[in-house]
Amino acid sequence: MKRDVKVAIIDNSLWPNIYPPVEHWGRHLDVSFDVFVAREGRFPDPSAYSHVILTGSEASILERDPWVDKEISYAVRAIEAGAAVLGSCWGHQLLALALAGESHVRRCARPEIGWIPIRVLRDNDLLGPSGTPYVFSSHFDEVRDLPDAFEVLASTEVCPVQAFRLKGRPVWGLQSHPEIDIPTGRKFLEDLVAADFKGREYLLEALSRPPRDSGLIRRIAGNFLGADLTDPVRRD
Repeated sequence: MKRDVKVAIIDNSLWPNIYPPVEHWGRHLDVSFDVFVAREGRFPDPSAYSHVILTGSEASILERDPWVDKEISYAVRAIEAGAAVLGSCWGHQLLALALAGESHVRRCARPEIGWIPIRVLRDNDLLGPSGTPYVFSSHFDEVRDLPDAFEVLASTEVCPVQAFRLKGRPVWGLQSHPEIDIPTGRKFLEDLVAADFKGREYLLEALSRPPRDSGLIRRIAGNFLGADLTDPVRRD
């Protein structure tokens, strides 16, 4: 029997006055959703939602507070329960950490900040056809060297794992922030500069470049909510 769409957003923000990811994602979802604030340490029943979005965060995946371990456990159990799970930026890194281990996340050699082209390596059921769309990006950590259980869907020259899928599951990670549009992205970068956030030179460099966004979020949101959950594959 096909599951009804019921969406949970796990809000991983630390400073929601600067980075409000629920607001960003909510603009692109044509269904209602429930929100759970990760830093408060409360997560839903893993079987209660058909679709789960793990947002980005100002935190580093390499420096983890206790609530992160709870989220790792929750994400694994939600996948085991057959949910469709989508992680963006920090959420993408958390999925790799949860499913592949600590050796598969690391600090970036060079952060990717601002609007960047990503190479979609092949046609796929989340990003759509192969090509080079532009998306907003803001990350200092990254996913690396995923094992064979994962399929890499997109990359850049400095970040080989821009998007992945867990093979056989409706589980995806996106290193970018396709949900952040140009006006929102500019304000976000300006607010980070004003807050004296790390990587000031990268933030200012991004603000100096002309922004370009391909609107990939519309395809991603529709494909994610339409993911086939009729026959979830479960772990033994």
